Order: sequence, then structure tokens, then C-alpha cells
Amino acid sequence: MRIYLPIITLLVFGISFIWSSVRVYRQTGINPMRFGKEDNAHNYIGKVMKVIIGLLFIAVFLYAFNWKYQYLLPMWYLESPAIAIAGLILLHLSLVWIVYAQLSMGKSWRIGLDTENKTPLVTTGIFSLSRNPIFLGMMCCILGIFLIIPNMLTFCILLLSYFVIQIQVRLEEEFLTGQHGSSYTAYKGKVRRWL
Repeated sequence: MRIYLPIITLLVFGISFIWSSVRVYRQTGINPMRFGKEDNAHNYIGKVMKVIIGLLFIAVFLYAFNWKYQYLLPMWYLESPAIAIAGLILLHLSLVWIVYAQLSMGKSWRIGLDTENKTPLVTTGIFSLSRNPIFLGMMCCILGIFLIIPNMLTFCILLLSYFVIQIQVRLEEEFLTGQHGSSYTAYKGKVRRWL
């Protein structure tokens, strides 16, 4: 597990962010990373998300190399093979879920709010089950890592990511309502925010 966890974590974030960004850029010529430098809530959330991902990698690599891992305050009462296997399954399922959701979005996939380029509203496929399947997959991914290496840092990351994603989802809902109007409002009435 100490070798496999960093590999699968790198794979999840590499596919979720780098591969998807390159794919969309090649298809559209548009950089899908839409967080900027202006001082607003949207860009602040982008900065916090980068910190969360960085802390997650620190936790995984401290565990992998067994270097000062005890300072993360492991939750020994949650450490069991059954819980770790459940976390590993969740991590793998979240990767498949995220990739499927990103492919379903096609050229519309962005990281953040794209105020410059209007994209079509995606409501089919996995988006007919959840309005935010990528964020749902991200939360499941972080929960999976917490179950594999339960400690105070991964627990705090799990809580922080939950609140940050909740804020980002509401910013996106406001943005999409403004961009798509009644189409998005009707979609919101039919499909739940998560599942």
C-alpha cells in the first residue's frame, strides 16, 4: 500500500486535471483553468483548492515513505484492512466516475468559471443523475484517501474540501443560472445537486 497509494493518487490527479486540461486545450485552444488573480471569492476558492491538493500529496507521501508520519496523528482506531480496502475501492471508483463525467462534458469541461467562452449546458449521461458529478467524485476520492490513511491531516483535508466544494458549487450554480437562464433552472428542478 505504501508504494501503490502515491501511484494511484498521482494517477487520479494527473488524469483528473492534467490529462483533461490537455485534452480540452487540444480540442478548443482554450485553457480550461479558469481561476485568475483577481481578488474575488471564485479565485480564492481556486487558491484554497491548490492548498488542499498540496496537503493531500504531503499526507500521502509522508505515509508512503514512513517519514514523520506520526506527526499527522494517525487515527489508529480507524486503521484496519477492511476500512483501507473500502477506501481503495472508493478511490478507484471515484477515478472512473470523474473521468466519465469529464468526458461527458466534452469541450465544455473547465476548472472554474469560464466567463469568456459560453459553453453548452450538459444535462445528459451522468449529468442526468447529478448536477455536480466531478465534485462528487473529488469528495469521494478524498474520503477514500482518508479511509486508507486516517489521520488528523487527511481528516481536516476532508472537512475543508467539503466546505470549499460546497461554496464552489453554489458559485457555479449562480454563474450557470446567469448564463443559461430558464434552461438551467429547469435542469436544477429535475436533477439533484449530488445524487
